[in-house]
Amino acid sequence: MRKVVVTVVGTQTDAGGEESRIEFVTVGSRQDRDGVSYITYRESEITGMEGTTTLLKLYADRLILVRMGAVELKQEFRLGLTSHCTYITPYGSLKMAVSTRHFQAAGGDGRETVTAGYDLEIDGRWQSYNTLAVEIREEE
Repeated sequence: MRKVVVTVVGTQTDAGGEESRIEFVTVGSRQDRDGVSYITYRESEITGMEGTTTLLKLYADRLILVRMGAVELKQEFRLGLTSHCTYITPYGSLKMAVSTRHFQAAGGDGRETVTAGYDLEIDGRWQSYNTLAVEIREEE
């Protein structure tokens, strides 16, 4: 397992065109096995998910995001795919779906980036268009 610096930038644009943005930088760990990269890190108060560990499974053509702890969730981002999941929080559960419209993964020189653009539905209703950009950099 290697230490990595993980930078996550997320944007959310609602039906009125209002955009919100969050950026989060943390230290995590990385392990590569059978062509898949496994990155884990702890969420913080800034993301609203303190007490949660996030696992990113990076493949060449998709990203699977798994959250465990105070919040539980499993989402898959793959171009053209609609992924259904249940978002479990201390306050209750929500049925969610993400429809990936854009996906790109690139890497080299100890740095990888993954970007996804997707529509988010909650309980069958469109909520927003979101982007997720993750950069994983080997710690020097």
